[in-house]
Amino acid sequence: MSTHSEKAAAFIKDEARTNWHDGALWHVREKRDAAASLLPEWELLRNTASHIKDNVLANLDDYLIQFEAEAKKNGVVVHWAKDGKEHNQIVGQILQRSNAKKVVKSKSMLTEECKLNDFLEENDIEIIDTDLGERIIQMRKEEPSHVVLPAIHIKKEEVGELFHKELGTEEGNSDPTYLTKAARTHLRQRFFEADAAITGVNFGIAETGGVVVCTNEGNADMGCHSAAVQIHSMGIEKLLPKAEHLGVFTRLLARSATGQPTTIYTSHFQKPQKGKEMHIVIVDNGRSEQLGKEDFRNSLKCIRCGACMNTCPIYRRSGGHSYHATIPGPIGAILSPNRDLKKYSDLPFASTLCGSCSDVCPVKIDIHEQLYKWRQEIYKHHELPKSKSIPLRITGKIFENPSIFNSVGKIARSSLKHLPRFMVYNNLNGWGKQRELPEVPEYSFKEWYKKQKDE
Repeated sequence: MSTHSEKAAAFIKDEARTNWHDGALWHVREKRDAAASLLPEWELLRNTASHIKDNVLANLDDYLIQFEAEAKKNGVVVHWAKDGKEHNQIVGQILQRSNAKKVVKSKSMLTEECKLNDFLEENDIEIIDTDLGERIIQMRKEEPSHVVLPAIHIKKEEVGELFHKELGTEEGNSDPTYLTKAARTHLRQRFFEADAAITGVNFGIAETGGVVVCTNEGNADMGCHSAAVQIHSMGIEKLLPKAEHLGVFTRLLARSATGQPTTIYTSHFQKPQKGKEMHIVIVDNGRSEQLGKEDFRNSLKCIRCGACMNTCPIYRRSGGHSYHATIPGPIGAILSPNRDLKKYSDLPFASTLCGSCSDVCPVKIDIHEQLYKWRQEIYKHHELPKSKSIPLRITGKIFENPSIFNSVGKIARSSLKHLPRFMVYNNLNGWGKQRELPEVPEYSFKEWYKKQKDE
């Protein structure tokens, strides 16, 4: 499998797309800043949300038990899944018992994480993603490249070509309004035909046993209200203690994600409709293990707003698919190594550690500090490639000894001026592949300081 750097190198070969992708996401980041600046209490909201989540993570077992009990009182069937495989089997069994052959699904990163679509298709169940961005990438047989804007890597002209091929729209017509109407017509028929609806969950309320789903298209509501069976897939970390806490997070979520005051639809599902079924599948899939790691526990506060992706200079210029993980960007680079350290050992290095991700995080996750800690864990577990581990060991030895450090500095300052270019700019100097080294100084800082002091 290709690493992040290899996939990023392939993405940036298309310079025009890279610049457009960078600009589009920075525009969203600016909208977030403008929306946040309108709330004098913005930092108070962030602190409050962070403390609420601290409480949830510290008492997660109690809140989960309370949530299950309240949901059952409401007539909801609650299921527990230890991993993605078990989640898919539970969903499959619910659909099988209901004789459901056609399913509509709103956007859910958890079901992407569990590979639910592949599982259901292998079992001859049609599943249609109803979020427009998700439907576009489903037609292209791709994974989301962003948690909120899953098709942000695709231009409208490409969507026009795709819809012409898949939906029979006019060839060459890429007008967004025209394409949106075509998608609406296409999806409306799928809603009417669906036997069951599946949604993700933005927030579960322990106090009431209800779940809250936030969308801008109303597709989660449409599916749940039309189908005889509704299934909500929820990660264990999604809980809030009380309904009164919800307002803190809904004010933060949309502003951090897209700069909107709130999502267009904030839908509450608490009990099944008369004569219909409502199921909630609570999924662990590695979250308990992450909860047990003190250095990385805060990552479970994430509310999937994507703000860290919109601001990250690496994500904006390398594209979400370069992360080869369901959750891309800075937060994904923390979550993914927990699931498979070897497979995702390259991701914590896909960061400048500039801290911009931590600055915009609505729940104050120390993202860049956790990325730095993952780098140390990867080194300790010998998952660092030799191209990095050997130079780091050599550099460490040099830094440990002032005499060697001074000698190496003198040799480098002298030799870099005279060595042929091919001896400096080659495959051993990855840093110099796309940039020039700075001009070599005459003296080290220590020598310069001594000289100034003597004069």
